[in-house]
Amino acid sequence: MADIAEKTDRYERLLSEALDEASVAPPEDTPLADGAEECLEMAESYLEDGRHFRDEDDLVNALAAFSYGHAWLDAGARIGLFSVPTDGHLFTV
Repeated sequence: MADIAEKTDRYERLLSEALDEASVAPPEDTPLADGAEECLEMAESYLEDGRHFRDEDDLVNALAAFSYGHAWLDAGARIGLFSVPTDGHLFTV
């Protein structure tokens, strides 16, 4: 079983890489594009929060934040808000 420090680092990398790969799919100036931007902002905020928690040695909340951030992206990808790679480990689409 992975220890929490290793798992936290792995989930941070996963979220960071997923943010780099996700791009807004709907046309600009549409409600769906606005929703996609909001999902990206949430994921970015969770990445920042997770890094803050890790800096404070709060690995449980850091891991939770990285996981929640990735969930925002993965859910958005599944419903078509983001263009993402369909191969690899970043998304479940």
